[in-house]
Amino acid sequence: MTTVTELDAAATDAVSRAVTALAGRRVAVLTGAGVSTDSGIPDYRGKGAPVRTPMTAEQFLSSDSARRRYWVGSHLGWQAFAAAEPNSGHRALASLEQSGVATGVVTQNVDGLHVRAGSRRVVELHGTMRRVFCTHCGQVFDRRDLAHRVERDNPWITVPENVPLGPDGDVLPESTDGFVIPECTVCGGMLKPDVVFFGEYIPAEKFREAEQLVHTSEGLVIAGSSLVVNSGIRLLERARRRRLPVVIVNRGVTRADSRATVKIDAGTSEVLRALADALPSAG
Repeated sequence: MTTVTELDAAATDAVSRAVTALAGRRVAVLTGAGVSTDSGIPDYRGKGAPVRTPMTAEQFLSSDSARRRYWVGSHLGWQAFAAAEPNSGHRALASLEQSGVATGVVTQNVDGLHVRAGSRRVVELHGTMRRVFCTHCGQVFDRRDLAHRVERDNPWITVPENVPLGPDGDVLPESTDGFVIPECTVCGGMLKPDVVFFGEYIPAEKFREAEQLVHTSEGLVIAGSSLVVNSGIRLLERARRRRLPVVIVNRGVTRADSRATVKIDAGTSEVLRALADALPSAG
């Protein structure tokens, strides 16, 4: 196994046990916000995570002022969010898929970094910030094009420097006065980012796709998720019912540590790189 200097003795031992548990198996991967922290996108619940007051779907859909607040904050954070680059953990997962070890990635993240890193089979459970759609006619728009429209219609908006970025790419705006909310250019309807808001359910077909990926795999790696969201626990239980090995990689405690075959308390980038180095030659 390749020596990874960033890992301490306990983590190195846990990685070795994970390699033993997963050797010769095709594995599904579930990722959470912790996988993207090394790309500069903050975690939701990890140490140092910003205090969050997430907007619910009901607020967004029912309140003009809430939508205005969302679009201002989202636009202010968009440039930094869109500029984030895949890190070595994302690239390691793409490598595991290319080598035939990983069957694909199910992610709770909306940053699109797995796709940009080269992963081909990616199930984005909570959607993606890359797209916006009209809630009336269904027309889909590229978020980059929408950003240009927002700047055209609101030329007074300036992106502040050194403002904490939220996990979903938003910034808490100081003011929303005078902001022109973007509308659908086809029918004038309400636009909504193609993400699952708090208070919304993951689309059934999307979760079935995630279940199928786990069902066709022989092991499950969970990286960077505290597993507070029930969808992650449900996928873990699908794997456990089939008695598949489950490896959890996360700094700090998760909701399912006691249910893991191996728990690795370390950074996801370092551990995923180690697994990518070891697993192709372990089977």
